[in-house]
Amino acid sequence: MKISTFKLERFFAAHEFNVKYTLTNSDCEPMSLAELLQLADDESREAWESLKLGYTEYQGAPELRREIARLYSDCTADDVLIAAPEECIFIAMQCLLEKGDHVICTFPGYQSLYELARSMGCEVDLWAPDEGAGWRFDPSFISEHVRPSTRLIVMNFPHNPTGAVLDRASYDTVMNLAAERGITVFSDEIYRFLELDPGLRLPAACDTCDTAVSLFGMSKSFGLAGLRLGWLVTRDRELYDRMGAFKDYTTICSPAPSEILSLIALRARETILGGNLACIGRNLSKLDEFFERREGLLSWNAPAGGSIALVRLHGERTSPEFCSDVLERTGVLILPSTAFDYGEKHFRIGFGRDDMPEALAMLDEYLDSSL
Repeated sequence: MKISTFKLERFFAAHEFNVKYTLTNSDCEPMSLAELLQLADDESREAWESLKLGYTEYQGAPELRREIARLYSDCTADDVLIAAPEECIFIAMQCLLEKGDHVICTFPGYQSLYELARSMGCEVDLWAPDEGAGWRFDPSFISEHVRPSTRLIVMNFPHNPTGAVLDRASYDTVMNLAAERGITVFSDEIYRFLELDPGLRLPAACDTCDTAVSLFGMSKSFGLAGLRLGWLVTRDRELYDRMGAFKDYTTICSPAPSEILSLIALRARETILGGNLACIGRNLSKLDEFFERREGLLSWNAPAGGSIALVRLHGERTSPEFCSDVLERTGVLILPSTAFDYGEKHFRIGFGRDDMPEALAMLDEYLDSSL
């Protein structure tokens, strides 16, 4: 396999841990280990305190998979395969695709969602939204680009980096077309439960269609990226078994501490998700006021879900120039759209962290001094 450089990850590798503020984080505020353990019930605390650091079951701890299954309406613990979130994408693509297959994928987006398919010799069409229509993804793109060789539709909602959420009618159109054509849907649902209006929440793809695959995990909505734990859910037994066998060539099994800590977090999900949504709500109020004052220089379509949004930069400067200058003069990190191969006039902003107001104030001061 020959694969292109992962631009976003290389950007963060170079900068993320060398700056005071990151105004572009894609996750919610991380919890400390002590904070998470305070949320443990008696059973999971006992499991943590008596934990032995040996191998775990390849598909994931049974109790953890049962807890994960409670997030879905028509899936069971036997439909859940646990792995690191990026590993999940890699496993699924390797098991779903072959050279020459055609793939349709939402774009811009997390690079591995489409780059892995390209590296395998697949042809990929990128499904981009209409910024002028509030980052709307038009489902007619799918029907216009589907081919006899189309094997996979990859979608990500709430969407990274725009914060868009597909409306229900469009979602149903895509899922129905895929079912009619025998096309598998891979749904990256890593920001699920961060919809600003719960009424916008889409059904999990794995609940909608028995051949679809849903991806979720602890990194974004729960703010527990350090656990490196996610999961794939599908009712397609043959595909599930293939993905489980492929995992023998990656991590084999998941870290025992991460499994117990994830169980604790999932059982306390109302508390954790409620706190993260409250933080997002506070930060969005500050961002609304910020963009109103900076009209003419910066603009955005307010997100419908998730903890990130894509901001348009007006004027002559490119986003790499702008982001580099902000970093040099303030120490605040923001991500240029070139990391997504999406032109040079946008940057991603993150608003799931407690210190976002401080970072935003520094950006505000920078704009005052540079005008």
